[in-house]
Amino acid sequence: MRGAHDLRYNASYMGVSRSDDVIFIQLTVSNTRSLEQKKELFKRISILLGESPGMRSDDIFVNLVEVAKENWSFGNGLAHYALGDSGR
Repeated sequence: MRGAHDLRYNASYMGVSRSDDVIFIQLTVSNTRSLEQKKELFKRISILLGESPGMRSDDIFVNLVEVAKENWSFGNGLAHYALGDSGR
């Protein structure tokens, strides 16, 4: 099992000054959001985690992995979005 000391990251990548309290958030989402919606999401995550539990915004690293809707299966081996209304 690996510990926190095994995590490697650049403490100043893109001009952001990260501490050892850095967290990494990766969200897998459908590729349906505009650039403005993504910017608002990043800002909101930073605000909320700043309020509670009190994280520094420099220590919040967020990554979106966007996939086409037909690449989702919610169970039973079905590509639910590819089925249209009959998949619900």
